[in-house]
Amino acid sequence: MSKITTHVLDVSLGRPAANVSVLLEAQTLAGTWTETGRAATDSDGRCKDLATGKDLPAGNYRLTFDTGAYFSARNSAGLYPKVTIIFAVKNAQEHYHIPLLLSPYGFSTYRGS
Repeated sequence: MSKITTHVLDVSLGRPAANVSVLLEAQTLAGTWTETGRAATDSDGRCKDLATGKDLPAGNYRLTFDTGAYFSARNSAGLYPKVTIIFAVKNAQEHYHIPLLLSPYGFSTYRGS
């Protein structure tokens, strides 16, 4: 069973980004997207199991972070109201950790562990 997790770090503050809404979707064979999980980051900026224990087969997945609401709650302007990351689960037995490094005017991601 593949496990998908994330961690959001606000690099402009040098600390985790708490209360960021995150949506996990799976791509269907027809190319549409289906919600698979939804959570908000905890006080350490983490979502520890976005699929809430479901078996996730190999395929394409999409994480969407509500960064606009996060920055608005901090009275900060941001360029990106949402950040979307599409990635491929090749081996359904592996853990996929997809962190987001965030600032008001930029972001990056990578496959973590």
